Amino acid sequence: NSNIGAFRLGRARPPRRRRRPRSIRRRTTGAMVKRAYRLQEFNAHQSAVNCLKIGRKSSGVMVTGGDDKKVNLWSIGKSSPILSLAGHQSAVECVTFDNAEEVVVAGAAGGTLKLWDLEEAKVVRTLTGHRSNVISVDFHPFGEFFASGSLDCNTKIWDIRRKGCIHTYKGHDRGVSVAKFSPDGKWVLSGGQDGRVKLWDLTAGRLLRELPAHDGPVTSVEFHPNELLVATGSADRTVKFWDLETFDLVDTCVEATGVRSTLFTPEGDALLTGTSEFLKVWRWEPARCCDAVDVSWTKLADLSTHDGKLLGASCSNSFVGVWVVDLARCEPFRSGKEFGPGGGGTRDAPDRVGANENRPPPTSSGRAEEAVAAARLAAKARVAASEERARE
Repeated sequence: NSNIGAFRLGRARPPRRRRRPRSIRRRTTGAMVKRAYRLQEFNAHQSAVNCLKIGRKSSGVMVTGGDDKKVNLWSIGKSSPILSLAGHQSAVECVTFDNAEEVVVAGAAGGTLKLWDLEEAKVVRTLTGHRSNVISVDFHPFGEFFASGSLDCNTKIWDIRRKGCIHTYKGHDRGVSVAKFSPDGKWVLSGGQDGRVKLWDLTAGRLLRELPAHDGPVTSVEFHPNELLVATGSADRTVKFWDLETFDLVDTCVEATGVRSTLFTPEGDALLTGTSEFLKVWRWEPARCCDAVDVSWTKLADLSTHDGKLLGASCSNSFVGVWVVDLARCEPFRSGKEFGPGGGGTRDAPDRVGANENRPPPTSSGRAEEAVAAARLAAKARVAASEERARE
């Protein structure tokens, strides 16, 4: 009793906590570093954000379009726009940069396309021709051309200098959700909400090949940076790899949910895929998942890489979120043992010192399986917590 009274009156010190050895503290802290985190979340428009694109040249700027009919330019990491461009008469539904990040093209619900000069902050071209919503755009890698896809089921090629459409490609039964030029600029690939994938020859102005259809809308198309290979992602939960010499299906990767975005690494040694909850790293021939990172970006809209980091941007209502994944901590890019076991993503657990000393090192495929399992468990825990809060 005297000791308790002394403690209450401040005449005795509380017992000191026993500190762990320095080596244990250092190892535990190193293993807890997150592989993925949210860099920022901000209110980007006065109403719903419909589209966004990260500048691939610098990965430092982003353009967004919204129901408020505006095109906003952002410096990633900042929450105030560099520019807010008004001029569209209907909601902006797709946006993209040119390769120099000096011009933005935006497509609107009314079928109109506008080219914005970012230095002058003004419209330099207004182009019409689509009969319905423009939902996809892509700049040609070299010339002053761009492609657009629309709910009118057509893909159009536009010449900026001639201020008009030079080709209209037809053949989809539903809207063209993706239009993408090949790296050499000779082809354009269109992916439709009908699941069909068509490859068009720009020189001949005709269909070169139609690839076997997905079972759901095509959501993403990505050409390999160095090889005649293309990856197509779909809401049918698959990513397919196609050989562009033989037009044969090379491999198929199966996701748990629909594919929202895809991106080859700069070296072309892996494909990064984003779903509503995960980033996965894939290799092909044979298809295998090297790693999975739990990232709660939900409505992922675009991916970009810079200096070993992956940027992912998502939109929800009027808000935009930007996420960062450290690829150096992901298989097959990771090296060294200081990062602990793979998996867990934003919820990496501390490594238990000495727990695995006598176990042989896991193989790459074993680490991938562990990562997928850990990511699934984290997702289930998040869903359970959400349901618990809803019951309360």
